Amino acid sequence: MTMPVLIADPWDGYALIDSGGGRKLEQYGDVRLVRPEPQAMWQPAAPAEWDRADTRFESARDDGDDDGPGRWSDPVGDFTVPVGPARMICRLGNNHHPGLFPEQKPHWDNAVAALKGFEGAEVLNLFGYTGAASLILAAAGAKVTHIDASKKAIAWARENQEASGLEGAQVRWICEDAAKFVAREVRRGRTYQGILLDPPKFGRGPKNEVWNLFDDLPPLMRDVAAITAPDARFVVLTAYAIRASALAVGRLMEEVMAPRGGTVEAGELALRESASGRLLPTSMFAVWRPENAR
Repeated sequence: MTMPVLIADPWDGYALIDSGGGRKLEQYGDVRLVRPEPQAMWQPAAPAEWDRADTRFESARDDGDDDGPGRWSDPVGDFTVPVGPARMICRLGNNHHPGLFPEQKPHWDNAVAALKGFEGAEVLNLFGYTGAASLILAAAGAKVTHIDASKKAIAWARENQEASGLEGAQVRWICEDAAKFVAREVRRGRTYQGILLDPPKFGRGPKNEVWNLFDDLPPLMRDVAAITAPDARFVVLTAYAIRASALAVGRLMEEVMAPRGGTVEAGELALRESASGRLLPTSMFAVWRPENAR
């Protein structure tokens, strides 16, 4: 198992400008945001840039939980960020997530490359949120099944589909508990050529099902292995749980995919600062690919 760092460089639509002091300064389209980032333990490299922020997230908690509730210092309406063929509508609510995880872009690019020349590949996107991966892969010709437990997230993803001009793309939007959906697919004998998972640390399903990453991810991954098609090109798992490590999610991926052979990479996703070139770690990942993967 190799342990790489996958780096999302700035693109036309997004840039991590600077980070430090437990915060990050980002440019999303025309809007400049300051958001919490506990892993930015260093000092900012470009302090003057922070004065140009349009709004800052102020947490309502002081326990270090960067996913907790809070408020934005100044009202900002919806704004759109281009990501390849997708146009993602971002909006600010009572948490610091604007609706797009830019550090995931290397996974999206790699998934598109892995499916090149594979017409009509079936892709499953679990915990799909607002649909960036689903729309990008559907635009590349995949048939995507998008699963998320939040009706609000599904509605937002449909808005993004319309904003992207991808109404004709083959995406099934399903509001469902991911573990229940995958277990049902196992019973049906359904398989997929590509599977992406981006589970939360904690969450609830549409029928108040409780999700805990450390308890529920291992059985879900065993079911994911069971619905991985013989001609599959990838299984991608991303996790943002601070207590876990890339080595842990990599070992889990190795275990469940061992009967299939292939290779596993586990490492970190990181954003590159435009001001200094420093890397800001954001999450860990594990990727399985078949032996003959390009």
